[in-house]
Amino acid sequence: MIRIFRTTCLVALTLMMVSGPAHAQDLTPASAAAVKAAFLADIEVMREKFLGLADAFGQDQYTWRPMEGVRSVSEVLMLIASEGYGFAPTAFGGEAAMSRDESRALAAITDKAQVIDHLTKGFAYARTQLEAIDPATLVSSRTLFGSERSTPALALFVAGDMHEHLGQLIAYARANEIVPPWSR
Repeated sequence: MIRIFRTTCLVALTLMMVSGPAHAQDLTPASAAAVKAAFLADIEVMREKFLGLADAFGQDQYTWRPMEGVRSVSEVLMLIASEGYGFAPTAFGGEAAMSRDESRALAAITDKAQVIDHLTKGFAYARTQLEAIDPATLVSSRTLFGSERSTPALALFVAGDMHEHLGQLIAYARANEIVPPWSR
């Protein structure tokens, strides 16, 4: 919890460093580097929590879903793996590890060991791609889902999506009487 608070503070301070609205022309390589560093720190916190929850669920619970039409435990975890392989790095200008079709196929994996393996590899891939991005390339906005977004806006959008799924998985854990490992 303290790491999330520190990461949030670092992102907020970075946003304050940008004078006025967070437009791309207001970013400097230093402020873009600070946003990237805060995002990488947040990714690490999420990695630990997603892997902790992935381990806490039993194999028999991986296909559990709270109701029809909602992702199962393994589908949520594989979505996050696919975001590590693609969404997180490409939002900042990195390369995807696989095609969209290959990424979509991950949703069918329900074997706990394979899910954890992909989750680990997805986060590692995202980290490697993000670390390789030159902050000087992050000073201008990028188009994501049809909207121009500054680097701070990209970081908040991608992290927000991943945190939403972390919250979803925490709710799944609680519904299955699993205490998240960091809460013990």
